[in-house]
Amino acid sequence: MPAVTAPDWTVLPRTVAARPDAEDRQVVSVTTAPQGYEGEGFPVRRAFAGVDPSLLDPFIHMDQMGEVDYAPGEPKGTPWHPHRGFETVTYIIDGVFDHQDSHGGGGTITDGDTQWMTAGSGLLHIEAPPEWLVVRGGLFHGFQLWVNLPKADKWLPPHYQDIRGGDVGLGASHDAGALIRVIAGEVDGIKGPGSTHTPMAMVHATVSPGAEMTLPWRTDFNALVYVMNGDGYVGKERRPIRTGQLAVLGHGETITVGADSTQEGRHPTLDVIVLGGLPIREPIAWAGPFVMNTKAEVLQAFEDFQKGKLGTIPSVPHAEVHGEFNPDD
Repeated sequence: MPAVTAPDWTVLPRTVAARPDAEDRQVVSVTTAPQGYEGEGFPVRRAFAGVDPSLLDPFIHMDQMGEVDYAPGEPKGTPWHPHRGFETVTYIIDGVFDHQDSHGGGGTITDGDTQWMTAGSGLLHIEAPPEWLVVRGGLFHGFQLWVNLPKADKWLPPHYQDIRGGDVGLGASHDAGALIRVIAGEVDGIKGPGSTHTPMAMVHATVSPGAEMTLPWRTDFNALVYVMNGDGYVGKERRPIRTGQLAVLGHGETITVGADSTQEGRHPTLDVIVLGGLPIREPIAWAGPFVMNTKAEVLQAFEDFQKGKLGTIPSVPHAEVHGEFNPDD
């Protein structure tokens, strides 16, 4: 880790050094992600747990999956499950994940790849390590982000974007002390390949020990910084932040992230996910795998799923599809 890098950061496009009078975003809150298990039992950190949903909009949910080094026979995924009303963004840093859905979509993502799935009107979906990886074991580390869709787009047909690691926009901080990978959106002219229904930016940055990066950020976007590994700080006030913590930032023109001079041996750098988007500001009714605008729409999604209207899996009887969900949960 990281899978996508550049041998010489000094030759990459540079972000412009912040103006002395630029308004840097101050930290609103820092929360620590609780740890749990997802799917068939792979470990996750719930990055948004305990955060006011209005500060996350247009984002709904994010899990850091792993980092875990599986022994042979241990790798796990998810069983078949439904989605409707939002997009899932699965970013794999280390390891391999196979995806398949009831519409015939899917594929394999590995080592810096991203799969952007617009669930839209609904589908059944499965994510699992390939059989050869289950047999062999190995390192697994990634993220899954849920991005809300505005009401007008919740009934779009399901759609995939397979973004290869080599396609992400690469740049460096103004002094080349940080490597910036833009997966979606644009940061100071560095563009990511992800096409989004909701205007947003998603960045994976690696900050060298003792270095500091300042990213220009759209003033109409919110701003979130999640630390996947390492120790450092956020904001000009240098608010400490460490592995598994999320910083929510206030209004401003720039985002500042710095790495402590000394990092722990397993991860010699600070790695962060930086997110921002244009808030949708619509009512949210969320239960299980459905994110809609009203409770009635969520109940309809459960009913449609149970009737097989979100799709069926030819090789798996519908009754065995995971998630005979209770809409009251």
